[in-house]
Amino acid sequence: MSNLLFDAIKTQSKITNRVLVGFSSGKDSIVTMDLCFKFFDEVVPYFMYIVPGLEFQEQTLRKYEKHYNTKIIRIPHFDVSGFMKYGAFRPPDENSQIIEINDVYEYLRQQTGAYWIAAGERISDSIVRRAMIKASGSINKKTGRFYPIAHWTKSDVMAYIRKERLYLPKDSRGLGFSFKSLAGEELAWVKETYPEDYKKIIQMYPFAEAAVKRLEYYGE
Repeated sequence: MSNLLFDAIKTQSKITNRVLVGFSSGKDSIVTMDLCFKFFDEVVPYFMYIVPGLEFQEQTLRKYEKHYNTKIIRIPHFDVSGFMKYGAFRPPDENSQIIEINDVYEYLRQQTGAYWIAAGERISDSIVRRAMIKASGSINKKTGRFYPIAHWTKSDVMAYIRKERLYLPKDSRGLGFSFKSLAGEELAWVKETYPEDYKKIIQMYPFAEAAVKRLEYYGE
């Protein structure tokens, strides 16, 4: 791998020795977290869940907690507040408060004392991310976020995972990305692969079976 790929995080490590890092268990976040543990003195990982305690996700979290001898903070994904309030596959709750991503960042900063947040966004992910990172650079001083693998390609990411022998979770292998939503494709995969975890999802989102049935009926 080209040494140029590590220029961003080398620069970022000169700004602070303490960093929060978002860990979704997807390939980009796996590499981002590994780099952070290599380049920063103190790393505080956090994981945002759609449903708490899914065993296939907890298995991954435990593996990486053991690997780095760390504790990964579990916190509800900010999208969950919208699911609750507006009724995504469940009855709506008008009393639920909408939580924004910046609210999550502020909470994590207050709880940990760390300010800078490392994220796994890459320029090659999408036009939106390209524009976002091009505008701020790999270090966004305004938001307190930086992007260690901003200029990496998917091939770079996968090569690093193989080289460092990092664990790629079953959902990333089966879906091509980490489980992150209530989309029919993702729910159907969980139902087939981890039926007990699927039951936990249905307990929290009792109408989610409709997304799976739609996928089965329309095949899309």
